[in-house]
Amino acid sequence: MDASRQEAVVHGGEFAQEREWNHDIGLDWQLLGDPAHAGVHRLVRDLNWLYRTTPALYQRDCEGDGFAWIDASNGAESVVSYLRRGADDPEAITVIVCNFTPVPRHGYRIGVPYGGHYRERINTDARDYGGGGIGNFGALEAEPQPMHGHPYSLSLNLPPLAVVIFTIGR
Repeated sequence: MDASRQEAVVHGGEFAQEREWNHDIGLDWQLLGDPAHAGVHRLVRDLNWLYRTTPALYQRDCEGDGFAWIDASNGAESVVSYLRRGADDPEAITVIVCNFTPVPRHGYRIGVPYGGHYRERINTDARDYGGGGIGNFGALEAEPQPMHGHPYSLSLNLPPLAVVIFTIGR
């Protein structure tokens, strides 16, 4: 992809601009007055903040042990889950769960390697982002119920067509 085409893809994406970027006119900032566009803008802002402040999301990008599938074989429900580990503290994991269907999944269980408190850091279905608000009330406690090869598991409310991201700890 040439540099000019890359810019066309990026500019305005942070608030879901509807037309392709054009260097002769400005971005459609007025779209931020639309709640749906403002919600996308807040989501991108929060994702960028989480990435900058969560070492497990960036420290071991090029190392195999920085990433592990939790469950990549649930084709029937179109859900994938994985975890990321940082270099500073291997137990400071980030858990990502993606639901690629319009069906909410309540009580959806995934395995995790450690017990404790898992804080819901991003839920793309949050009302603040323009979603329906299905979530996990901000946090979950891991239960000593083995699953997916891990000694603990989380029972979560997985919103439709959404991604939820958890970090361990308070």
